[in-house]
Amino acid sequence: MPEPHADVTLDLAPDQPLHVLVPSAELAAAAEALSPRVSAHLVDPQAGPPTGEAAQAVVWVPPGQRAAGLPDNGFLDSLPGLRLVQLVSAGAEAYAGRLPDRMVLCNARGAHTPATAEWAVAAMLAAQRGLPFFVREQDAGRWSYRPHTSLVGARVLVVGAGDIGRAIGRVLAGFDVELTYVARSPREGVRGVDELPDLLPHADVVVVIVPVTPDTTRLVDAGFLGAMADGALLVNAARGIVVDTDALLAELIAGRLRAALDVTDPEPLPAGHPLWSAPGLLLTPHIAGAVPQGNARAVRAVTDQLARILAGEPLRNVVTDY
Repeated sequence: MPEPHADVTLDLAPDQPLHVLVPSAELAAAAEALSPRVSAHLVDPQAGPPTGEAAQAVVWVPPGQRAAGLPDNGFLDSLPGLRLVQLVSAGAEAYAGRLPDRMVLCNARGAHTPATAEWAVAAMLAAQRGLPFFVREQDAGRWSYRPHTSLVGARVLVVGAGDIGRAIGRVLAGFDVELTYVARSPREGVRGVDELPDLLPHADVVVVIVPVTPDTTRLVDAGFLGAMADGALLVNAARGIVVDTDALLAELIAGRLRAALDVTDPEPLPAGHPLWSAPGLLLTPHIAGAVPQGNARAVRAVTDQLARILAGEPLRNVVTDY
């Protein structure tokens, strides 16, 4: 994930008001509680350009990921003083590389880390122990004894050694797994992506938790999946576009691989899509990070950033990796 950078500041004048565009009343109240200099304006970017004092905004906090994306209605063009786009999510692909040069993009790295790591491990446990099967049998009123495999002692390959990937490793610590990390840049304790062809055949579980970049788009393609061991489990808690859906469907329908997905391509998954009925698949609707505590942490991430601006301190979590 993108790391904090210590060399980006907004350099506001000491008495300059800090106008902030926010998506919720909760965030507006938290922002204005920081200082009398802060004026928060509740806006809907899809409703058109802001007016009045809101048009003087220095910071824009877009809505969460379900409504993410740049509006095409002149919204940004109407904000000549906008310097910072501060996200409430870690994923930044809807904005990265698409903002004017005068604007800085920051994410909320860490805000949804605990919940996403929790989902990833919950999905592994559920899939390994066959819980989706038993829920369906319960609904049908059938007592179907069928042993499944275990997560304890499994060989787990985590593709992505950032904040969430490391948190997944910490949550897995009690399961005595054989854990291997893979990232773009190899370092101590982390293997390089070029080693994936050698590592994939030996993993019982492969977890994908990478940001969306040109290098990670369709990273999990037919070759990647074909290198995985028979019966292995793929867990995607990143973005749907990281996985080639058709290639994964082929493996699921063949019964060779299993998967647990919180994200899909396309998303939302339309009615009638073959993933709905694919065998060996546990599917949730992009809810891995969606817990009340995550919302509170996102608000803190934004207000902490605003406090840094007021103090003339460098911004945190500047997104440059895209």
